[in-house]
Amino acid sequence: MIEAPYLDQAHIQFDEHSLWVMNMALGLVMFGISLNLTIGDFKQLWRAPKPVLAGLVSQFVALPLVTFLLVSWLSPPAGVGLGMIMVAACPGGNVSNFMTQLAKGNTALSISLTAVATAVAVVMTPLNFTLYASLWTPGSGLIQEVTVDVWSMAILVGLLLGLPLILGLWVRHRYPIQVKKWAVWINRGALLFFLFLIIAAVSQNLTQIEAYAGLLFGYVFLHQGIAMAVGYGISRMMRLGIDNQKTLVIETGIQNSGLGLMLIFTFFEGRGSMALIAAFWGIWHLISGLVVGLILRYLHNGNRV
Repeated sequence: MIEAPYLDQAHIQFDEHSLWVMNMALGLVMFGISLNLTIGDFKQLWRAPKPVLAGLVSQFVALPLVTFLLVSWLSPPAGVGLGMIMVAACPGGNVSNFMTQLAKGNTALSISLTAVATAVAVVMTPLNFTLYASLWTPGSGLIQEVTVDVWSMAILVGLLLGLPLILGLWVRHRYPIQVKKWAVWINRGALLFFLFLIIAAVSQNLTQIEAYAGLLFGYVFLHQGIAMAVGYGISRMMRLGIDNQKTLVIETGIQNSGLGLMLIFTFFEGRGSMALIAAFWGIWHLISGLVVGLILRYLHNGNRV
């Protein structure tokens, strides 16, 4: 049995300032992704909104419910379970947009889902967290009311999604021939950038990873795998196409654990066990997202999906 007090003494070297720097950098990557899109891609989505609705159901209905059932079955320490519930309550992150493009999924759907889900999260993240944390008896004694600053969320959406997207669409419209050459190199650079993020995140918290990975990684590995399975299951139930299935797998499996960390630092004073779960999620979903994205890309090229 994991000793919760021992876990709660852990310190994660990942503060709010670091999260903002990382998110700003990912906004630059977002620009590269948007170079491959046109306004017509988004018009088609809004004419047929079923994939967007399926993604919202997968992220805000199915995943939090399945996570609650999972922690009820596993019975982890209270902080660990609450960390899992917190991550599940968060929307997908814009990292998923890059992974979707890597997998040759529906990038326009991925970006639309990230934008819509981030806005919906203003209400659904605190609602889902407080609901399932209250229902789960071991964690109900630790729960505090969680709220999301609407203005901060709007700024985040604008910086990470709106501004890079508009700029990328404009550049593609203004320089259509040159963009075809630029996009290739920008996206290759994005892949190298994410590999650098993984190495930096691991090296910065190497001591914590060595000390606690054996205790907690199993929870993160199982939880994230189930999250991807939820995305696949919902997309199959909704009879979506192959590209949309790939997108929902990644969108549901790549959560905005950075938002989860911010909420944990703000409302739970960086409680060690909760922060470790969110931090390990943030590191692992980069690795697993790249691996799954490459596998799905290979399957697509080999016509095996």
